[in-house]
Amino acid sequence: MTRFAKFAIAALIAAATLPAFTPPAFAADVTAGNLTLSGAWTRATPPRARAGGGFLTIANSGEVDRLVSASSPVSTRTEIHEMAVQDGVMKMREMAEGIEVPAGGTLELKPGGYHMMFLELAGPFKEGESVPVTLTFEKAGAVEVSLKVEKMGAKGMSGHGMGHGQHGAKE
Repeated sequence: MTRFAKFAIAALIAAATLPAFTPPAFAADVTAGNLTLSGAWTRATPPRARAGGGFLTIANSGEVDRLVSASSPVSTRTEIHEMAVQDGVMKMREMAEGIEVPAGGTLELKPGGYHMMFLELAGPFKEGESVPVTLTFEKAGAVEVSLKVEKMGAKGMSGHGMGHGQHGAKE
């Protein structure tokens, strides 16, 4: 038997005895019950900004749940908002009753749609830092997440495979 053949057989035996490889989840992914929160990010803000937005994807592998509130030490108020075009005009409104996370589906908080709104900021969001947030769900309860601060004007989270979680997103 050639040296290459011996190496190939040894590699096949080793591969067969190792557990199946599962790619690691994104470091900031958080699981709470049937919910997986991923791709949490925000944009850097100018020094005197009074507000900022927060974005992430919530995948639900179980029954319907509801995102009912958000809070963060970086702002006096943190609210859940929706931006939508009504009669040709872009409008933003607070979702006081929360947002449904569909059973077996995905809810995406993203620019131009549902998002977190940080009002009366304690200070600017600086690129490369993170923003702590507590999201409260009807069934899953309180969930701590950390939003990565991207550059000002960012359209999405860098290095997280743009488009992740967008299928089935509720807008």
